[in-house]
Amino acid sequence: MIKNYILIALRNMRKRKTFALIHILGLSIAFATALLLFLTAMFEFSFDNFHAKKDRVFQVYREQYEVSGTEKGTSMPIPFGPAAKAEIPGIARVSRMGNSGGLARQGNKYLELAVKYVDPDFQQMFSFPLVSGSAASALSRTDEVIVTREFAEKLFGTSDVRGRTIEIKTGDSWKSYEISGVAKNVPRNSSIIFDILARFENFPAYRENIDRWDNQNHPVFVELQDGVSAASFTRSASPFLAKYFRDNIQSMKRDGAKPDANGQFLNLKLIPLDELHFSGVSGVGSSIKTFFPWMLILLSAVILFIAGSNFVNLSLAASFTRAREIGVRKTFGAHKSQLIIQFWSEAFIICLVSLLLGAGLLLICLKSYIAATGSNLSPSTLFSGRAIAVGLLVFILTTALAGGYPSLVMSHFNTVRTLQGKLQVGSRHGLRNVLTVIQFFIAVILIISTLIISRQLSYLRNKPLGFNKTEVISIPIGNDIDPEAALQQMRNKLAALPQVQSVTGTDINLGRGLDGSSTTSVMGFDYKNRQIKTNWLRIDYDYLKTLDIPLLEGRDFSRAFATDTSAVLINEKMAKLVGEKDPVGTTLAISGHQMKVIGVVKDFHFKNLHQEIKPLTMAIRPTEWPVSYIFVKVKPDRLPESMKKIQQVWKAVNPQSQVNPSFLDENTEREYKKEETMSNIFTAGAILAIFISCMGLFATALLAMNQRTKEIGVRKVLGASVSGIVALLSKDFARLVAIAFLLGAPVSWFLMSQWLQDFAYHTSIPVWIILAGGVIVLAVALLTVSVHAVRAALANPVKSLRTE
Repeated sequence: MIKNYILIALRNMRKRKTFALIHILGLSIAFATALLLFLTAMFEFSFDNFHAKKDRVFQVYREQYEVSGTEKGTSMPIPFGPAAKAEIPGIARVSRMGNSGGLARQGNKYLELAVKYVDPDFQQMFSFPLVSGSAASALSRTDEVIVTREFAEKLFGTSDVRGRTIEIKTGDSWKSYEISGVAKNVPRNSSIIFDILARFENFPAYRENIDRWDNQNHPVFVELQDGVSAASFTRSASPFLAKYFRDNIQSMKRDGAKPDANGQFLNLKLIPLDELHFSGVSGVGSSIKTFFPWMLILLSAVILFIAGSNFVNLSLAASFTRAREIGVRKTFGAHKSQLIIQFWSEAFIICLVSLLLGAGLLLICLKSYIAATGSNLSPSTLFSGRAIAVGLLVFILTTALAGGYPSLVMSHFNTVRTLQGKLQVGSRHGLRNVLTVIQFFIAVILIISTLIISRQLSYLRNKPLGFNKTEVISIPIGNDIDPEAALQQMRNKLAALPQVQSVTGTDINLGRGLDGSSTTSVMGFDYKNRQIKTNWLRIDYDYLKTLDIPLLEGRDFSRAFATDTSAVLINEKMAKLVGEKDPVGTTLAISGHQMKVIGVVKDFHFKNLHQEIKPLTMAIRPTEWPVSYIFVKVKPDRLPESMKKIQQVWKAVNPQSQVNPSFLDENTEREYKKEETMSNIFTAGAILAIFISCMGLFATALLAMNQRTKEIGVRKVLGASVSGIVALLSKDFARLVAIAFLLGAPVSWFLMSQWLQDFAYHTSIPVWIILAGGVIVLAVALLTVSVHAVRAALANPVKSLRTE
């Protein structure tokens, strides 16, 4: 019996090749796309889930209620960790985590590395297992380090390195460490990335800040005792805050800040470890990160729905041509259950073939997808238990729903009427029309969203940032050369190049360079009995000249003034915050130094456009804040040649450098990599949605024209024009698309308006872009339908009437 069902199903598929091909092509593309997007979303959600204590380990952050609003921050003072462990009830373990780049040396071999400076509790809190050494004792001494297996193999050529010595340079000096453990490679889905773990006592500036509570420069993680909740931790931390952050609290009270409902001006709160990847506390733009995986899941469901509804639509439409077959089967004694199984087996075979083809398509496209999106998704993920389970679940649901409903409908056809040829499969085609409207409703949303995302990305690329980004090259200095000496050598050597206009240095890059670094430095100080917070930027001579930043008042830094190392430049926002009518000449007490304001510069976007421009103070203090980047301004003509020349000079100055220079416009574009990825996925999703929808529309239109062959012939005999017949046949489909647009346009506008709120600076949503989305969908739909409509209108009416 089963063999008979399969043979009949294959015979029917061979008989209706066009419809079988449309079914298989649409479903295979949908399966491949849905699985790929779903697995990407699951990978995003899997971040930090591998830690055994993920439910008990948290990152600490401050929430303080300033006059200007609630501020959150994860940076803590150096003495915070040990004091919190000793004095806040409910803490089992604590680890500070200092981030730093560095340089490792083994003989004549040098490697850049990412160092995490941690406390001994770290290995007991996090699940980074060791392949060599003991987690309990691997960091028992301050001169011990743990290296990852991958890094050990790169530097030593083997992972058997326990007990060997490694030299690490952070800052100006080299230091020898003993390797006490080798860790497994850090998983791709880890928010904490490192090559080497070292004791926190080796963190740069540790000794000079060991007792300072006003210098916050690293995150802290805590493991709570069993039964202790995050809320109880916050309550227990109040006495601790009153003791160690008394000055902060007094300043907020003095400035007129209002406490929370519990009377607290400052709270310590916790971010669960498995939510760290999506946390909005550590960085800006986190709503993009949170929205992204849910968007992928929604998009995968939408594409599957479109393909599935195509299957239902075409199956119901094709049932008209199979009515007599069903009537004959019933006459010969076929039961409804047998008919259901017969039609469902056809759906099963189509879905199975589609799933296999989709899996093959997925394997073919995976590398291109990873390259286009920058995803960390591993090819091995496709063969994981989760991937196989998801694939089977999608297959079963699609087969059951898309194949089951048409089978149920066709099995209930009236036997007598089907044999008489009087079957009317829903004269108004209610379900088919609803599914078509939903398909194009989704397509409208995707098309309009894609247009708006593309418009916002164009806005981000082209908005003036207040500095020259197209002619300035950024060079990451790294850890293998003295930064101030490197800047001076580059100045001397580049002075001989005619294409170089100016050279300067800074401690913070603009945008995100090829070193991947993006940092923020904030200073707080009292001025006239109120607290002021400002972003802090170490710059060097010619910074304004190199970046073409306008000076509004006062003067720039000059080598002619020896006292300029105790002077600052401020931006307009900072000048407004200081509140002086003439801010030039004002003295600010910053970090224990009296700093004189010598000039005010025009506001410029030193951070990405997710953030508003904030108060900024710039200073030249090479002994305290060394430069980390060299900026070189070149002439606008022959930029690639200028880049090549500067790379050669930099290699001569620093042969050990492993990171290439880049233009600032490239750096700023890297800030929006996530948005670029989202745009690419939305664009691909919109194209697929339109393509699959139009495949269904193509087949549905073909069936509709075939059913109206006699009507078309009669109309042509009575004098109807070709254009009139085409318009008549197309208007029903156009009406469905128009309804979809009227429903989808406001939904698109609302969703994209919410997305744009994540940017402090964003484009508008003009009416024309909404209309353009509708026109695109309508044009594609009408083009699809008109192929059949024109063919039907041009057919010989005598032949069609004779056929009928």
